[in-house]
Amino acid sequence: MTDVSIVPPNGGEVIELGPARIRILEDGATTAHRLGIGEITLAPHTAGPPQHRHAQHDEGFYVVSGTARFTVGDTDYDAPAGTLVMVPPGVPHTFANPGDQPMVMVNTFTPDLYVQYFRDLRDTIADGQGMTPQTVTEVMSRYATTAATDFA
Repeated sequence: MTDVSIVPPNGGEVIELGPARIRILEDGATTAHRLGIGEITLAPHTAGPPQHRHAQHDEGFYVVSGTARFTVGDTDYDAPAGTLVMVPPGVPHTFANPGDQPMVMVNTFTPDLYVQYFRDLRDTIADGQGMTPQTVTEVMSRYATTAATDFA
């Protein structure tokens, strides 16, 4: 491959999911699907997705602004700006924004499997289904991801 991808500050594909805004920076097209990258902006005092674990991809989070609260199993970790969190396959996790300001994170997926999850969730909501834990869990299941309610 001889092309590069350059995404300007207001570029990328934007996906609005209620209190969360996802900006896809790399959907895997440039990286032969080895890597996907998104920017997540989460409104103040907002929970993220239900706790879940991925079977087929690593996930990374770099907190750009605000403070993210990561829940890993039964343990909470506050992650201020400048923190990197790496989640290997099989580890239960979720995140939230407990603060008074929007929280922004760069989110990576290796391979890029989970980029399509955000698109599918947007489309499911657009088709009239609410963004309930059940809806989110069903869409997650399409991408080798299991919700915490399904853990043994």
